[in-house]
Amino acid sequence: MKSHEDAARPPVPVATRERSSPPHAAQVDLVVPVHNEESTLERSIHTLIDHVADSLHEMTIVIADNASTDATGRIAEELARSHSNVRAVRLEEKGRGRALRTVWLESSAEVLVYTDVDLATDLALLDPMVTAISAGTADVAIAGRLHPQARVQRGVGREIISRCYNRLLSIGLGAEYSDAQCGLKAISRPAAQALLPVVEDDGWFFDTELLTLAQWSGLRIREFWADWTADPDSSVDVVRTAVDDFKGILRLRRDARRGRLPLARIGARLGRAPAVPNTGAQILHFVDVGIVCTLVYSLLFWFASGLVSAGVANVAALLISTLLGTALNRRHTFGLRSPQDQLAHHLKDLVAFGVGWAMTSAALLATSDLNGAWTLAVLTVANLVATVVRFTLQKLWVFAREGSLR
Repeated sequence: MKSHEDAARPPVPVATRERSSPPHAAQVDLVVPVHNEESTLERSIHTLIDHVADSLHEMTIVIADNASTDATGRIAEELARSHSNVRAVRLEEKGRGRALRTVWLESSAEVLVYTDVDLATDLALLDPMVTAISAGTADVAIAGRLHPQARVQRGVGREIISRCYNRLLSIGLGAEYSDAQCGLKAISRPAAQALLPVVEDDGWFFDTELLTLAQWSGLRIREFWADWTADPDSSVDVVRTAVDDFKGILRLRRDARRGRLPLARIGARLGRAPAVPNTGAQILHFVDVGIVCTLVYSLLFWFASGLVSAGVANVAALLISTLLGTALNRRHTFGLRSPQDQLAHHLKDLVAFGVGWAMTSAALLATSDLNGAWTLAVLTVANLVATVVRFTLQKLWVFAREGSLR
């Protein structure tokens, strides 16, 4: 088992790097959500009991049985009767997220933690994560498996699925944390009280939604690189979970775009400034606008290239898609509804047009010997890159003074 110093490896960029005061013994509720785990529950709880006996912190293990139909509930009750630092909670409805929300909202502990019952994540991370929360250097602490220093034992298929999912979160939600689903997380009680009423998911997307809302609200997330060993008997339905996760991503995007998330209120409760729109609503709007404008550009270039030269078709398609993008981003991304400075915004954004034209013209020159399909593909990629540059210019210059924080 690693030492605490080894466990607390350098965090991902969202992690704070503040100096912390000497740790104190925090009161901790360590929740283990379970559903039909009669074969592993007793062994795992005894492992946890042995581990927390040496902890700096005062830990109570809470078994959250969500609608088990086997002997899980009976075993949980027996463990609670036999050990003073073990409690058993029974929920009649299934759902890992529901179990965590229920127990955490009812808890009076300073720090709230959960671990999966398989204990796949090295428990050496437990004390450093709790200490980061109790010392005030983080609002949320998570274990992560995707850093090169993490030592992970699992099949190639699960590794690919995990990396693809977290990359999707990065693209679709602007996630800055690297691993949403690793089964060891800690959160301060004030952060939990602010976030949990807003989290809608009751299942496996609960973690992702909680972390995303925390990030968008400006809360401090610290990630610790984990040693992790896969459970060969995992009963998670990968296909169904993937579908539910995708629906959750779309829901969060929609709610962020429509301003339904009380991010400023959440941040204010903990004295944090919301990170949205920098990593939330504006990026989601801009991604949507970028997709639309890229499709418009591609269709216009394809149509015009049959009528005029490729260079002229490129300029025309890029100019029209740029004007469209400026109008859409002005209204939907930066929240500007009035006609004030509209002409100035379009004139400034012509600079972005010039950047995009230079990039796509260079791509066009480089593909002069290729057929039409390859030329279109390369130009589309170049236009996507130009779109990213355009957002940076719009954010820092074109709409900088009037940008609305939605």
